[in-house]
Amino acid sequence: MEIRILTVGKIKEKYLNDGIAEYAKRLSRYCKLNFIQVPDEKTPDKASDALNRQIKETEGNRLLSHIREQDYVIALAIDGKMLDSVELSDLIARLGVQGKSSIVFVIGGSLGLSDAVLKRADYKLSFSRMTFPHQLMQMILLEQIYRGYRIMNHEPYHK
Repeated sequence: MEIRILTVGKIKEKYLNDGIAEYAKRLSRYCKLNFIQVPDEKTPDKASDALNRQIKETEGNRLLSHIREQDYVIALAIDGKMLDSVELSDLIARLGVQGKSSIVFVIGGSLGLSDAVLKRADYKLSFSRMTFPHQLMQMILLEQIYRGYRIMNHEPYHK
């Protein structure tokens, strides 16, 4: 299975890059993992709602340009469905059994995902009603995907 992590913006913090690299290394025995980062737009302080919409649309179009028709798209969205680790593991396993060979997890920028990206999503996933920095969310997502594969393969993992 190919898993792609599609995100807005680059991660600048070394500790996050180190954590992401560690989980990418761990996941390499379970799946083919790819990262795609699209540029983020500068968001001025106190931007108007119209400008914020325009920024989300621009970033959204960049994200959509990397999504193929055959991809199963899981958008990380605050209003998505909350799953526990076993349920996420079951979802990934079920998609594989259904013949989905490519899952794309999409993480938006500081303003979130555009309506067009959310419409394209096959599934909306929420980790919490709280907002997390999108850079940190990438590492949290990778840890949960890794945990999911450990669960799928009946391998021990700390609780």
